[in-house]
Amino acid sequence: MQGWVSGTPSHFTDHWVLKGINFEVQPGESVGIVGRNGAGKSTLLKLIVGTLPPTEGTVVTRGRVSALLELGMGFNPEFTAQQNVLHSCGLLGYQPAEIAEVLPAIRRFAEIGEYFDQPMRTFSSGMYGRVGFAVATAFRPDILIVDEALAVGDLSFQAKCYERIAALRATGTTLLFVSHGAGDIVKHCQRALFIKDGTLAMDGSAREVTNSYLDHLFGKGGSRTDRPIAVPVKAVDTFDEGSVDRYHERASYRKDEHRWGVGGARIVDYLIEADGVSSPATIETHQSMRISFKVAFDRDVHRPVFGLLLKTIDGVFVYGTNSNLARSSEVVGAVVAESLRSVSFSFTLMANTGGYLLSLGISEEANNGELIPLDRRYDSVLIAVSHETPVSGLVDFDATFEHKRVMGAT
Repeated sequence: MQGWVSGTPSHFTDHWVLKGINFEVQPGESVGIVGRNGAGKSTLLKLIVGTLPPTEGTVVTRGRVSALLELGMGFNPEFTAQQNVLHSCGLLGYQPAEIAEVLPAIRRFAEIGEYFDQPMRTFSSGMYGRVGFAVATAFRPDILIVDEALAVGDLSFQAKCYERIAALRATGTTLLFVSHGAGDIVKHCQRALFIKDGTLAMDGSAREVTNSYLDHLFGKGGSRTDRPIAVPVKAVDTFDEGSVDRYHERASYRKDEHRWGVGGARIVDYLIEADGVSSPATIETHQSMRISFKVAFDRDVHRPVFGLLLKTIDGVFVYGTNSNLARSSEVVGAVVAESLRSVSFSFTLMANTGGYLLSLGISEEANNGELIPLDRRYDSVLIAVSHETPVSGLVDFDATFEHKRVMGAT
């Protein structure tokens, strides 16, 4: 390869952003895509959309494709929102009569009021996002591609976006969804692809792939991640004083846990209590719950952070907290090597009837505030919750009701 000046050697070399990627997505399937920044996720989506041609190989899509790569990309800031909508829909191949039919719906969805008739140079990024999403989903596509686009806008807008996506999926739209949020991938996708250094490292269920992705981000801490082989014959219902790993001896332990972290500390035991009863088989909604776990420190940890996470068995996050966020009577100080600490979180369980997965973790807070996972035992405890009073949703807020007669017959 020659440089840009004739006769001079080039200092540039070929770099393959993606290499050897091969997969198929079935109609109506929802597939998440995870990977580090620079792994090639966005490039992959651009190849599928057609805005980038592949250097080699082929990309085959069937049906109409709608992409949310960068909301508002291609809008002319000097045009009004309505003018940009008309122009963008035309570029997407829709006829004037079709565009005129959906224009009122686009305007309603964007919810920007009189700004819809103002130049878009006066818009905030959130307003750009509202108009861009409304345009991209105004017509039902056969394939919908979303690349972190839903991270913009306020919570109300994000909720509307997810509702629109769910409605499209219900009518048979195929979804390709890129997100750094493992929980979002598990919640919205049946399957996931893990792109690592430009190659397809894993293709499987959303939960399995996101767990592998977390391993890639934070690494495993060596031998401490080895799971006990022995099957427990009797559960324990008290903490002993030692540092022996008895985590797997608990009746509620889930052997399919996903354990990861960089090492330096080990979660070796846990105990669940409900209204003072240790290791209950079932917990009733509104009982006082106490979750305790024991951590053995293999090195000095200057700012330890203990945490827990509760989610449904299908991956929906219900509640999470840590020792920095929860109300506490004392500040957690530095811990020296070979120390053993027992910590507890107490709260009233508001969860509705069902099965829940509990994750426990110990992290170290860096100088920049980042939490570095030392040992996280993801989905390691299975909790069964029962509730005698039927309620809808994931939680019971224990609402009260009252009424009074304002006027009319007794």
